[in-house]
Amino acid sequence: MRKIIPALASLTILLSSCGSNNTLSLSVPQTTDISFSWWGNDSRHDYTLPAIKEFENQFSSIKVKCHYSEWSGYQKRNNVQMISNTESDVMQINYAWLNQYSPDGQGYYDLSTLEDYIDFSVYSEEDLSYGMQNGVLNAIPIALNTMTLYVNKTVYSEYGLDIPKTFDDLFNAAKVMNGEHYPLALSQKPAWFLIVSYAGQKTGKDFMDNDGKINFTQKEIKMMLDFYCELVNKKVIPTIDDYDKREFASGKYASTMVWLSDANNYCSQAEKNGFEMVIGNYITLDGKLDNWYVKPATLYAIKKNTAHPEEAATLLNYLVNSPDMADYQKTEKGIPLSKSAREFLMNNHELNDIQSDAFSLMSEYLSILEPISPFFETEVLYKSFSDSCTEVLFGKSTSEEQAEILYDIFRNYQNGE
Repeated sequence: MRKIIPALASLTILLSSCGSNNTLSLSVPQTTDISFSWWGNDSRHDYTLPAIKEFENQFSSIKVKCHYSEWSGYQKRNNVQMISNTESDVMQINYAWLNQYSPDGQGYYDLSTLEDYIDFSVYSEEDLSYGMQNGVLNAIPIALNTMTLYVNKTVYSEYGLDIPKTFDDLFNAAKVMNGEHYPLALSQKPAWFLIVSYAGQKTGKDFMDNDGKINFTQKEIKMMLDFYCELVNKKVIPTIDDYDKREFASGKYASTMVWLSDANNYCSQAEKNGFEMVIGNYITLDGKLDNWYVKPATLYAIKKNTAHPEEAATLLNYLVNSPDMADYQKTEKGIPLSKSAREFLMNNHELNDIQSDAFSLMSEYLSILEPISPFFETEVLYKSFSDSCTEVLFGKSTSEEQAEILYDIFRNYQNGE
């Protein structure tokens, strides 16, 4: 599968005694130090650190210095490190960073040159395409992600309602629930995703090209603002600002939409509270699924000018393909794309939860789901939209006025201003 040969050096020790010259040759391992960085919560750190210790036990000639923190701190440091060339040898990266730091494909190491150390046979070409930049394999995706509807079947059944499949189903559910429960609840980014999907299905247009070019007109942006207000006013959803994750666990929200990789994080407490949680279909207008996106959850890359590419590649391969790492990580970063890691989890009965159901649904629709533009999740886009929604909802501005403001913001963003 790959060649992993720990580096060895010969150390010659010269011993002199009683006027005689004796030479003793000892072969000892030469240690190579590399660094590895990732972001996450304490639970991620708690399994990653012992996994790295296990790696060092298996590859005794490689020592790994770990750098980790929560997301915001990691992102800020990464900005500085990529400019100052002080990033780690192996690093967890965000999908959008491929465009940000490697627009020409030269910002990270070309992993295709390390095939003796990384097993690429357990990935499809489509899997690896998410880590390609300008024809260069810059990163390996750990798992794929898409916005997924998680439904409290217990609550829907209490009202005699089927699991929603369309936007009309959500509005009908709101009439039946009559404010006692919300059929759906969305935080800021999922609301952005869902409303863009609605507008894309309505117009038959993609909101954005892969290069970040905005295709929607000012009139179509107004339609998005009006639709948000309709969702709130007809009690399909609470306001974005009022969203409270705990209300999903308590059953007040009959469904929510979050990333596939967040399935257990959102559903486990609701299940502990006695609710039956199921996966809902991707919401459509008339069964036509447009503008619903898929992306890598996160990726691993290697520093573009690392002094130790072979050792870094050995670590990267361990992180994505080894059964040991799969055992430590399980599905915390999503269902792994690596066939070897996924088979290990399957054989050990780790793929039988709601996240696995979400993965199966995504796999079923993968040929229809659209690869997300790395620019789509840019904060200025969804935060500006959220702010405008609030202005219109509470009568501080009109949708026409805010659509004009957003159109200028989106257009200026597109032009790099």
